[in-house]
Amino acid sequence: MAADVITLCADLAAEHNALDAVVAALAPAAWATPTPAVGWTVHDQVGHLAFFDERAHTAAVDPGAFAAHLSAIAADPAGWSAGHLDQARALDPATLLRRWRRVRSRFIEAAAGLDPATRVAWYGPSMSVASFVTARLMETWCHGQDVRDAVGLPPAAGPRLRHIAHLGVRTRANSYLANGREVPAGVTRVELTAPDGSLWSWGEPGVTDRIAGSALDFCLVVTQRRHRADTDLVITGPLAEEWMSLAQAFAGPPGDGRRAGQFPRASAAAR
Repeated sequence: MAADVITLCADLAAEHNALDAVVAALAPAAWATPTPAVGWTVHDQVGHLAFFDERAHTAAVDPGAFAAHLSAIAADPAGWSAGHLDQARALDPATLLRRWRRVRSRFIEAAAGLDPATRVAWYGPSMSVASFVTARLMETWCHGQDVRDAVGLPPAAGPRLRHIAHLGVRTRANSYLANGREVPAGVTRVELTAPDGSLWSWGEPGVTDRIAGSALDFCLVVTQRRHRADTDLVITGPLAEEWMSLAQAFAGPPGDGRRAGQFPRASAAAR
């Protein structure tokens, strides 16, 4: 899949706006609603996105400042991880929402103006501008999923899932490395049904290891918003099974994910 940076930025803005519409409609008290991420409220989810959208802007326009930020994290990783939401928690919901709108717009404007050949440093490996914007879209969607789960809304499914699915496939090796495991040889075929009924596919068609199902289910699994047992994905072969057991499309250490049965579907529960 190839998408130019301007198109990706437009899709990221649309993903921002979709989540904005959800949280802007909430009463202030509802921002304190717990989400499936243990210890995180709706307020925390928005604060997390605002923090990293601001850091993404720094990474895009001031690599030196971002390198200094990474050095500070390396000096106190536990303290940084525990404290990165403190600034957001000090803000009321309306103020935080305005802040998120401001920093995300600054990032999109900066990203759209970068040379597409630029490599942007981040918390994991550096990325192309296109991959960097895609990663922010993925983060917005998956933290938006936490919010949607908290307030009882169904998952958001649409053509932008293509970017997240593509990133999920591209980060297969990272899923192993993040868990301290060697990346196995071999190829897994991924065949997904898009929200509009079309087929998205990656990998060689004749291989034994395969993953098939809806694009939504695949995206939920690779962002660790659903346990694979609570989806209708058909996972065939040891390589495919192993990958889906530890898949993560995001940088950083392994996440806790969701437990089997936390979000059961009737069809998945019947198996």
